[in-house]
Amino acid sequence: MKRHAMYTLFLAIALTMTTHLFLAEAGPVKRIGILAFSKAPRYMESTRGVIDQLKMEGFVEPGVEFITEDAGGNKAKAAELIKQFAAAKLDLIVTQGTSATAPVAREIKDVPIVFSVVYDPVVEGIAGDLKSSGNNTTGAVTKVPMSTLLDNLKAFAPVKYLSVLYSPGEKNSEAQLRDLQKIQAKYLIKIIPVPITEKEEIRQILQEVVRTSDAIYVSGSTLVNSEISMIVDIATKGKVITITHLDDLVEKGVLIGVCTNSYSLGRLAGEKAARILKGAKPSSIPIETLKEFDVTLNMRTANAGGFRIPPEYIKRVKRKIE
Repeated sequence: MKRHAMYTLFLAIALTMTTHLFLAEAGPVKRIGILAFSKAPRYMESTRGVIDQLKMEGFVEPGVEFITEDAGGNKAKAAELIKQFAAAKLDLIVTQGTSATAPVAREIKDVPIVFSVVYDPVVEGIAGDLKSSGNNTTGAVTKVPMSTLLDNLKAFAPVKYLSVLYSPGEKNSEAQLRDLQKIQAKYLIKIIPVPITEKEEIRQILQEVVRTSDAIYVSGSTLVNSEISMIVDIATKGKVITITHLDDLVEKGVLIGVCTNSYSLGRLAGEKAARILKGAKPSSIPIETLKEFDVTLNMRTANAGGFRIPPEYIKRVKRKIE
Protein backbone atom coordinates (compact mmCIF):
# COMPACT_ATOMS: atom_id res chain seq x y z
CA MET A 1 0.00 0.00 0.00
CA LYS A 2 2.84 2.35 0.89
CA ARG A 3 4.54 1.62 -2.43
CA HIS A 4 1.24 2.35 -4.27
CA ALA A 5 0.74 5.61 -2.36
CA MET A 6 4.32 6.71 -3.11
CA TYR A 7 3.83 5.86 -6.80
CA THR A 8 0.56 7.88 -6.92
CA LEU A 9 2.24 10.85 -5.25
CA PHE A 10 5.21 10.67 -7.62
CA LEU A 11 2.85 10.53 -10.63
CA ALA A 12 0.88 13.55 -9.41
CA ILE A 13 4.09 15.57 -8.92
CA ALA A 14 5.33 14.55 -12.37
CA LEU A 15 2.05 15.58 -14.01
CA THR A 16 2.09 18.91 -12.18
CA MET A 17 5.67 19.60 -13.26
CA THR A 18 4.88 18.61 -16.86
CA THR A 19 1.85 20.94 -16.92
CA HIS A 20 3.88 23.85 -15.53
CA LEU A 21 6.67 23.14 -18.01
CA PHE A 22 4.17 23.06 -20.90
CA LEU A 23 2.63 26.37 -19.83
CA ALA A 24 6.06 27.92 -19.39
CA GLU A 25 7.03 26.86 -22.91
CA ALA A 26 3.70 27.99 -24.34
CA GLY A 27 4.00 31.36 -22.65
CA PRO A 28 1.51 33.18 -20.45
CA VAL A 29 -2.23 32.58 -20.80
CA LYS A 30 -3.83 34.67 -23.55
CA ARG A 31 -6.84 36.55 -22.21
CA ILE A 32 -9.48 37.30 -24.87
CA GLY A 33 -12.52 39.45 -24.15
CA ILE A 34 -15.58 38.96 -26.36
CA LEU A 35 -18.29 41.63 -26.23
CA ALA A 36 -21.60 41.34 -28.09
CA PHE A 37 -24.14 44.14 -28.03
CA SER A 38 -26.96 41.66 -27.37
CA LYS A 39 -27.84 37.98 -27.61
CA ALA A 40 -29.08 38.43 -31.20
CA PRO A 41 -28.55 35.12 -33.02
CA ARG A 42 -26.19 36.69 -35.56
CA TYR A 43 -23.87 37.82 -32.75
CA MET A 44 -24.01 34.47 -30.98
CA GLU A 45 -23.32 32.54 -34.20
CA SER A 46 -20.44 34.83 -35.08
CA THR A 47 -18.98 34.40 -31.59
CA ARG A 48 -19.19 30.64 -31.99
CA GLY A 49 -17.35 30.94 -35.29
CA VAL A 50 -14.58 33.07 -33.76
CA ILE A 51 -13.98 30.63 -30.91
CA ASP A 52 -14.08 27.57 -33.18
CA GLN A 53 -11.53 29.14 -35.54
CA LEU A 54 -9.20 30.11 -32.69
CA LYS A 55 -9.39 26.61 -31.25
CA MET A 56 -8.65 25.14 -34.68
CA GLU A 57 -5.52 27.30 -34.82
CA GLY A 58 -4.32 26.06 -31.44
CA PHE A 59 -5.67 28.72 -29.09
CA VAL A 60 -7.33 26.43 -26.56
CA GLU A 61 -7.60 26.18 -22.79
CA PRO A 62 -5.59 26.24 -20.58
CA GLY A 63 -3.45 28.47 -22.79
CA VAL A 64 -6.38 30.77 -23.56
CA GLU A 65 -9.05 32.31 -21.35
CA PHE A 66 -12.23 33.58 -23.02
CA ILE A 67 -14.18 36.28 -21.17
CA THR A 68 -17.55 36.51 -22.93
CA GLU A 69 -20.10 39.24 -22.19
CA ASP A 70 -23.16 40.79 -23.82
CA ALA A 71 -24.71 44.18 -23.13
CA GLY A 72 -28.31 43.02 -23.41
CA GLY A 73 -28.97 45.65 -26.07
CA ASN A 74 -28.30 48.38 -23.49
CA LYS A 75 -25.79 51.14 -24.31
CA ALA A 76 -25.23 52.02 -20.63
CA LYS A 77 -24.40 48.40 -19.82
CA ALA A 78 -22.12 48.26 -22.85
CA ALA A 79 -20.24 51.31 -21.55
CA GLU A 80 -19.78 49.63 -18.15
CA LEU A 81 -18.52 46.42 -19.74
CA ILE A 82 -16.07 48.41 -21.86
CA LYS A 83 -14.63 49.95 -18.69
CA GLN A 84 -14.20 46.47 -17.25
CA PHE A 85 -12.48 45.27 -20.42
CA ALA A 86 -10.17 48.31 -20.42
CA ALA A 87 -9.05 47.50 -16.87
CA ALA A 88 -8.69 43.75 -17.40
CA LYS A 89 -5.30 43.75 -19.22
CA LEU A 90 -6.62 41.67 -22.10
CA ASP A 91 -4.48 40.45 -24.99
CA LEU A 92 -7.29 40.84 -27.52
CA ILE A 93 -10.87 42.09 -27.68
CA VAL A 94 -13.45 40.64 -30.10
CA THR A 95 -16.61 42.70 -30.67
CA GLN A 96 -19.91 41.66 -32.22
CA GLY A 97 -22.06 44.33 -33.85
CA THR A 98 -21.58 48.00 -34.64
CA SER A 99 -23.16 49.15 -31.36
CA ALA A 100 -20.49 47.22 -29.43
CA THR A 101 -17.57 47.88 -31.76
CA ALA A 102 -17.84 51.66 -32.16
CA PRO A 103 -17.62 52.52 -28.42
CA VAL A 104 -14.91 49.91 -27.78
CA ALA A 105 -12.82 51.38 -30.61
CA ARG A 106 -13.32 54.89 -29.20
CA GLU A 107 -12.38 53.99 -25.64
CA ILE A 108 -9.64 51.36 -25.98
CA LYS A 109 -6.57 52.18 -28.04
CA ASP A 110 -3.90 49.95 -26.46
CA VAL A 111 -5.45 46.50 -27.06
CA PRO A 112 -6.00 44.87 -30.49
CA ILE A 113 -9.68 44.77 -31.49
CA VAL A 114 -11.20 42.33 -33.98
CA PHE A 115 -14.81 43.05 -34.93
CA SER A 116 -17.51 41.04 -36.68
CA VAL A 117 -21.08 41.72 -37.87
CA VAL A 118 -20.31 45.36 -38.69
CA TYR A 119 -21.76 46.77 -41.92
CA ASP A 120 -19.36 49.63 -42.70
CA PRO A 121 -16.52 50.32 -40.23
CA VAL A 122 -15.21 53.25 -42.30
CA VAL A 123 -18.54 55.12 -42.21
CA GLU A 124 -18.74 54.40 -38.48
CA GLY A 125 -15.28 55.88 -37.88
CA ILE A 126 -14.01 52.55 -36.54
CA ALA A 127 -11.38 52.17 -39.28
CA GLY A 128 -9.71 54.59 -41.66
CA ASP A 129 -9.80 52.21 -44.62
CA LEU A 130 -10.63 48.61 -45.45
CA LYS A 131 -7.08 47.84 -46.62
CA SER A 132 -5.63 49.12 -43.36
CA SER A 133 -7.56 50.49 -40.42
CA GLY A 134 -4.65 52.72 -39.44
CA ASN A 135 -5.30 51.85 -35.81
CA ASN A 136 -5.76 48.91 -33.43
CA THR A 137 -8.76 47.39 -35.24
CA THR A 138 -9.48 44.91 -38.01
CA GLY A 139 -12.34 42.53 -38.67
CA ALA A 140 -15.04 40.98 -40.83
CA VAL A 141 -18.02 42.92 -42.21
CA THR A 142 -21.58 42.06 -43.21
CA LYS A 143 -21.64 44.46 -46.13
CA VAL A 144 -23.69 42.93 -48.94
CA PRO A 145 -23.57 44.85 -52.23
CA MET A 146 -26.97 46.49 -52.52
CA SER A 147 -26.87 45.71 -56.25
CA THR A 148 -26.91 42.00 -55.31
CA LEU A 149 -29.87 42.60 -53.02
CA LEU A 150 -31.83 44.51 -55.68
CA ASP A 151 -30.97 41.92 -58.33
CA ASN A 152 -32.65 39.32 -56.15
CA LEU A 153 -35.61 41.54 -55.36
CA LYS A 154 -36.30 42.30 -59.03
CA ALA A 155 -35.93 38.61 -59.91
CA PHE A 156 -38.61 37.81 -57.34
CA ALA A 157 -41.15 40.46 -58.38
CA PRO A 158 -41.40 43.65 -60.53
CA VAL A 159 -40.89 45.99 -57.59
CA LYS A 160 -41.12 49.73 -58.26
CA TYR A 161 -41.35 51.18 -54.74
CA LEU A 162 -39.03 50.02 -51.94
CA SER A 163 -39.43 51.51 -48.46
CA VAL A 164 -36.33 51.46 -46.26
CA LEU A 165 -36.93 51.22 -42.51
CA TYR A 166 -33.95 52.88 -40.83
CA SER A 167 -33.09 54.89 -37.70
CA PRO A 168 -31.51 58.36 -37.98
CA GLY A 169 -28.34 58.39 -35.92
CA GLU A 170 -27.65 54.68 -36.43
CA LYS A 171 -24.92 55.07 -38.99
CA ASN A 172 -25.07 51.54 -40.33
CA SER A 173 -28.76 51.83 -41.24
CA GLU A 174 -28.13 55.30 -42.70
CA ALA A 175 -25.30 53.84 -44.82
CA GLN A 176 -27.57 51.09 -46.11
CA LEU A 177 -30.16 53.68 -47.14
CA ARG A 178 -27.52 55.73 -48.97
CA ASP A 179 -26.18 52.66 -50.76
CA LEU A 180 -29.68 51.87 -52.04
CA GLN A 181 -30.35 55.45 -53.10
CA LYS A 182 -27.17 55.50 -55.19
CA ILE A 183 -28.40 52.68 -57.44
CA GLN A 184 -32.17 53.24 -57.51
CA ALA A 185 -32.13 54.78 -61.00
CA LYS A 186 -30.29 51.80 -62.49
CA TYR A 187 -32.92 49.40 -61.14
CA LEU A 188 -35.91 51.66 -61.85
CA ILE A 189 -36.89 51.41 -58.19
CA LYS A 190 -37.97 54.40 -56.13
CA ILE A 191 -36.34 54.24 -52.71
CA ILE A 192 -38.60 55.66 -49.99
CA PRO A 193 -36.76 56.52 -46.74
CA VAL A 194 -38.84 55.68 -43.65
CA PRO A 195 -37.15 57.05 -40.52
CA ILE A 196 -38.02 55.22 -37.29
CA THR A 197 -37.17 56.91 -33.99
CA GLU A 198 -39.66 55.40 -31.51
CA LYS A 199 -41.10 51.90 -31.12
CA GLU A 200 -44.55 53.30 -30.56
CA GLU A 201 -44.69 54.92 -34.00
CA ILE A 202 -43.83 51.83 -36.06
CA ARG A 203 -47.33 50.34 -36.27
CA GLN A 204 -48.91 53.57 -37.43
CA ILE A 205 -46.12 54.31 -39.95
CA LEU A 206 -46.36 50.83 -41.42
CA GLN A 207 -49.98 51.31 -42.39
CA GLU A 208 -48.91 54.03 -44.84
CA VAL A 209 -45.81 52.07 -45.92
CA VAL A 210 -47.88 49.02 -46.83
CA ARG A 211 -50.29 51.19 -48.80
CA THR A 212 -47.58 52.88 -50.89
CA SER A 213 -44.84 50.23 -51.30
CA ASP A 214 -44.24 46.98 -53.16
CA ALA A 215 -41.47 45.94 -50.77
CA ILE A 216 -39.82 46.86 -47.47
CA TYR A 217 -36.09 46.68 -46.79
CA VAL A 218 -35.32 45.99 -43.12
CA SER A 219 -32.01 47.70 -42.36
CA GLY A 220 -29.60 46.95 -39.53
CA SER A 221 -31.30 49.41 -37.18
CA THR A 222 -31.41 48.03 -33.63
CA LEU A 223 -34.75 49.75 -33.05
CA VAL A 224 -36.30 48.38 -36.25
CA ASN A 225 -34.97 44.86 -35.58
CA SER A 226 -36.51 44.84 -32.10
CA GLU A 227 -40.00 45.05 -33.67
CA ILE A 228 -39.40 42.65 -36.55
CA SER A 229 -42.30 40.30 -35.73
CA MET A 230 -44.83 43.13 -35.94
CA ILE A 231 -43.25 44.53 -39.11
CA VAL A 232 -43.35 41.16 -40.87
CA ASP A 233 -46.92 40.50 -39.74
CA ILE A 234 -48.27 43.80 -41.05
CA ALA A 235 -46.30 43.61 -44.31
CA THR A 236 -47.30 40.01 -45.00
CA LYS A 237 -50.98 40.71 -44.40
CA GLY A 238 -50.65 43.58 -46.88
CA LYS A 239 -48.89 41.29 -49.38
CA VAL A 240 -45.79 43.48 -49.29
CA ILE A 241 -42.42 41.77 -49.75
CA THR A 242 -39.88 42.07 -46.92
CA ILE A 243 -36.15 41.78 -47.60
CA THR A 244 -32.96 42.16 -45.53
CA HIS A 245 -29.23 41.45 -45.45
CA LEU A 246 -29.35 39.96 -41.92
CA ASP A 247 -29.74 36.19 -41.72
CA ASP A 248 -31.38 35.97 -38.28
CA LEU A 249 -34.15 38.37 -39.37
CA VAL A 250 -35.13 35.90 -42.10
CA GLU A 251 -35.37 33.26 -39.37
CA LYS A 252 -37.78 35.62 -37.61
CA GLY A 253 -40.02 36.02 -40.64
CA VAL A 254 -38.54 38.37 -43.25
CA LEU A 255 -39.43 36.86 -46.63
CA ILE A 256 -36.10 37.21 -48.48
CA GLY A 257 -32.57 37.36 -47.14
CA VAL A 258 -29.43 38.14 -49.15
CA CYS A 259 -26.93 37.62 -46.37
CA THR A 260 -23.48 36.78 -45.16
CA ASN A 261 -23.46 33.64 -43.03
CA SER A 262 -22.88 34.77 -39.44
CA TYR A 263 -20.97 31.67 -38.36
CA SER A 264 -18.70 31.83 -41.42
CA LEU A 265 -18.16 35.54 -40.80
CA GLY A 266 -17.09 34.68 -37.27
CA ARG A 267 -14.60 32.15 -38.66
CA LEU A 268 -13.16 34.90 -40.89
CA ALA A 269 -12.83 37.21 -37.88
CA GLY A 270 -11.25 34.33 -35.96
CA GLU A 271 -8.56 33.97 -38.63
CA LYS A 272 -7.66 37.62 -38.12
CA ALA A 273 -7.66 37.23 -34.34
CA ALA A 274 -5.27 34.26 -34.63
CA ARG A 275 -2.86 36.29 -36.76
CA ILE A 276 -2.81 39.01 -34.12
CA LEU A 277 -2.20 36.53 -31.31
CA LYS A 278 0.73 35.22 -33.36
CA GLY A 279 2.24 38.70 -33.54
CA ALA A 280 0.64 40.61 -36.45
CA LYS A 281 -0.56 44.19 -36.00
CA PRO A 282 -4.29 44.82 -36.63
CA SER A 283 -3.52 47.60 -39.10
CA SER A 284 -1.57 45.12 -41.26
CA ILE A 285 -4.63 42.86 -41.67
CA PRO A 286 -7.24 43.96 -44.25
CA ILE A 287 -10.89 44.23 -43.28
CA GLU A 288 -12.94 41.82 -45.41
CA THR A 289 -16.33 40.30 -46.01
CA LEU A 290 -17.21 36.86 -47.30
CA LYS A 291 -17.00 36.39 -51.05
CA GLU A 292 -20.34 34.58 -51.34
CA PHE A 293 -23.79 35.52 -50.08
CA ASP A 294 -26.64 33.21 -49.16
CA VAL A 295 -30.13 33.74 -50.55
CA THR A 296 -32.64 32.52 -47.98
CA LEU A 297 -36.41 32.28 -48.45
CA ASN A 298 -38.86 32.06 -45.56
CA MET A 299 -41.51 29.69 -46.88
CA ARG A 300 -43.78 30.24 -43.86
CA THR A 301 -44.03 33.92 -44.76
CA ALA A 302 -44.36 33.14 -48.46
CA ASN A 303 -47.33 30.86 -47.77
CA ALA A 304 -48.92 33.22 -45.24
CA GLY A 305 -48.81 36.12 -47.70
CA GLY A 306 -49.71 34.08 -50.77
CA PHE A 307 -46.58 35.29 -52.56
CA ARG A 308 -45.96 33.75 -55.96
CA ILE A 309 -42.44 32.37 -56.18
CA PRO A 310 -41.12 32.34 -59.77
CA PRO A 311 -39.73 28.87 -60.64
CA GLU A 312 -36.48 30.43 -61.89
CA TYR A 313 -36.02 32.22 -58.56
CA ILE A 314 -35.88 28.96 -56.64
CA LYS A 315 -32.56 28.23 -58.37
CA ARG A 316 -31.07 31.23 -56.52
CA VAL A 317 -32.22 30.05 -53.10
CA LYS A 318 -29.61 28.31 -50.99
CA ARG A 319 -31.82 27.73 -47.97
CA LYS A 320 -35.54 27.57 -47.30
CA ILE A 321 -37.06 28.12 -43.88
CA GLU A 322 -40.06 25.81 -43.72
